[in-house]
Amino acid sequence: MIHVAKRKEMPLAQSLGIRVGVIALALVVCGVITAFVTGLNPIDVYGTMFQGSFGSPRKVWILLQEVALLLCVSLALTPAFRMKFWNLGGEGQVLAGGLASAACMILLGDSLPGAVLILVMLVASLAAGALWAAIPAFFKAVFNTNETLFTLMMNYVATQLVAYFVIVWENPKGSGTIGVINQSSEAGWLPVIGGNKYLLIVILVALLTAGMYVYLNYSKQGYELSVVGESPSTARYVGIKVDKVIVRTLIISGAVCGFAGMLLVGGSAHTLSTSIAAGRGFTAVMVAWLAKFNPAIMVGSSFLLEFMGYGAGEIATTYGLNASFGDILTGIILFFIIGTEFFITYRVVFQKKEEAASNV
Repeated sequence: MIHVAKRKEMPLAQSLGIRVGVIALALVVCGVITAFVTGLNPIDVYGTMFQGSFGSPRKVWILLQEVALLLCVSLALTPAFRMKFWNLGGEGQVLAGGLASAACMILLGDSLPGAVLILVMLVASLAAGALWAAIPAFFKAVFNTNETLFTLMMNYVATQLVAYFVIVWENPKGSGTIGVINQSSEAGWLPVIGGNKYLLIVILVALLTAGMYVYLNYSKQGYELSVVGESPSTARYVGIKVDKVIVRTLIISGAVCGFAGMLLVGGSAHTLSTSIAAGRGFTAVMVAWLAKFNPAIMVGSSFLLEFMGYGAGEIATTYGLNASFGDILTGIILFFIIGTEFFITYRVVFQKKEEAASNV
């Protein structure tokens, strides 16, 4: 008597209007919960969230850098997701790229000129991330293994590999950390543009976003991976080598994750740890899904998640609340957004008993 049917594609203006309205409704609900639980004025709380992200020029640039890093990982996962290869190994691929960059900085920092060292770091990070993604891609293409479980397990292997080398390179000895790599010489650190250490990462990821959009929508390879995602049988029928497309797409996906690892180690943190990816490999899944795997829309979804994250932290600090309270508000807003995406794409159809019986 009740079933779910897919809607016809909704006009862009209408779908955007629904999303904006739902976000406003989510804010109202969060405001009511805030007033009831804490006794605080919801408007003051939202103002504090805004201050957490935009309270100073430095906060704005930090937010933009974090948005860029999350967006970079989201872009990396998108080609695989469009192909319906559920790459949940972004975290491990970022760690692999970061490990490669750190190795270059530590082992070659004193022997190579700065520009050459950065170039070597780039190549090594791309290769490491690509390799980490190519392994599950090969087994999927040849043995039809479950890519979700395989890529998840590769995250654990990468984490332990990084943990091992952190102990090998720990500085000072016995600290269990590497510390800031090449702090005195800054060998391997990405250059600062216009006196702003955050700007280069933002520019590089902006260029990557444009390039990924063109690749997915206007290139032959982008068309092939979309066809494979829709129907591997159809792809084989029209002459597309499905196994080749799977491996090639995951190499690209992993390489971009490796690039994100290089940006983290060489441009942002200047160190290496098992937590340097900070869950971006998993958060990026939500970013990509909310944007329906559209690189342009991912800019907005990345910004939304990072803004709410920083705002939640500011609420906890300013009002002395449990840090989880801000996360609760973030979760409620995301729940509304995800629910809206479902009802924009699908509709619930109710049938009378007679109609249901006639359809049996």
